Amino acid sequence: MNAPLYTIAILRLAAELPAPVVLERVDGAAERRSPTCGSKVRTEVALDDAGRVAALSQTVQACAFGQASASVLAAGAVGRTRDEVAQAIENLRDWLAAKRDDPGVWPGLDALAPARSRTGRHGAIILPFETLLGAMKAARA
Repeated sequence: MNAPLYTIAILRLAAELPAPVVLERVDGAAERRSPTCGSKVRTEVALDDAGRVAALSQTVQACAFGQASASVLAAGAVGRTRDEVAQAIENLRDWLAAKRDDPGVWPGLDALAPARSRTGRHGAIILPFETLLGAMKAARA
């Protein structure tokens, strides 16, 4: 018998996804769409003087895996640098592709383990991280 697609932990994370907010200041924004599943994420970010995430807002149109990933991202984004987000993307890709045993140091990503065997969901999981990185890069442009 196959394991359920969405676990209680994934559904809980998806339900805990913060609603979009109006930031006091938007330093950068990005919008990305996954070509594999059609998920879409828009992220606005405010950075501190050191270029770290001070605040963010996400608008997420995705499956429960994409929403859960965006929720995990939101919970751990404040204080992160562009390099840390880029490293998280690399670790997450490698973990989803079974090239590493853990998802890296970003807390909470291990809850998405059921998606590792479902490659069609990988794009939705990586999307929030790629969108945050895009918004951070736009802030520096």
